[in-house]
Order: sequence, then C-alpha cells, then structure tokens
Amino acid sequence: MRTAPRSVSRRASASSVVVAAALALVGVQAAGQTATAATKEASSIVTCTTANTRLTVTEAARPLSHLLLKATNTGTKSCYAYSAPYLRAGADAQAVLPWADESTPQAVVTLKPGQSAYAGILTYSPDGEGGATEKTLGVFLADRKGHATDQEKTLNLPNGGVFFNSAATVTYWQDNAADALAW
Repeated sequence: MRTAPRSVSRRASASSVVVAAALALVGVQAAGQTATAATKEASSIVTCTTANTRLTVTEAARPLSHLLLKATNTGTKSCYAYSAPYLRAGADAQAVLPWADESTPQAVVTLKPGQSAYAGILTYSPDGEGGATEKTLGVFLADRKGHATDQEKTLNLPNGGVFFNSAATVTYWQDNAADALAW
C-alpha cells in the first residue's frame, strides 16, 4: 500500500511541475502582450497642440489674483500636455511668464479625447513691480523637449482685461483645477 501513494505522489509532483511551467509560459506571453499593447498605445499618443486642443481662460474665485487656463483635447487621439504653457500677457509682451517650478507634476499629463488639463496663473502680487492691465493672453503649448510649439493661440482675458505685474507666474499642467490653483 505504501507503493501506490508514493507513485501517485511522484505523478502529482511531475504534474505540478508541468502545470507550473505552463502557467509561467502563459504569464510571460501575457506580459509580452501587455508590454506590446502599452508600447502601441504610447506610440499613438500625440503632443497636445493648438490644432487638437481647445484653450480657455477664466478668472478663479480663489485664490485672488489667479486665472485658470484649461486645455481640452478635441482630437480623436490621446495627447500629452508637456511641461507648462508658454504665456504672453498682452500683445506687446517681450517675454513669457516664468513657470512655477514647485508645481512640476510627477508625470506628463495625458489627455484622452474630451479630457482637460489645467494651469494656474498668478497675475500679480504686492511684492511684484510695475505692471499693466492686459486684454489678451498669448498661449504656446510645449513639445516633448519642452520647447514652445510654433502655433500661438490668443485668448481674450476676462472682464475686459487683467492686471499683471513682475510676480506673474504659471504652473505646470495639472490633471485637475484644484492642484493648478494650489500654487
């Protein structure tokens, strides 16, 4: 009687090894297919540009002296909202607003069709110098390398104009408005 259980036990062990090997092979194949699918999806994501993105700017209720820039993907493919927008306050602006480095997200914001990214704009601070009321905001989006794209979108600022001084800054793109207005 002892012989039978041992032979069954060896057969069960051999079967277990075969099953484990088969499952491992399936796992490797599934991981490869997942990686391939992720690579294909990533390669089909484009850069958010003014051609595939609707831009709007609104006055934020809080905090004071802030605007909210919203970029909505109007294209048929997902797009990356790289870095932060390049903004020119007023038609005669010689330089873009500096980016708030402390607002850098952990990853590039990816927008599926219909989704939005947000950037908070501090327009002035009592610590800032000079300033003027501007009626327009020129917006350039960034490419993968962080360079401004060649297409500018000019937006009308709320209330017929907004005061900007030397303290004006813009955040990096965020995936929600609350985070964009936290800086």
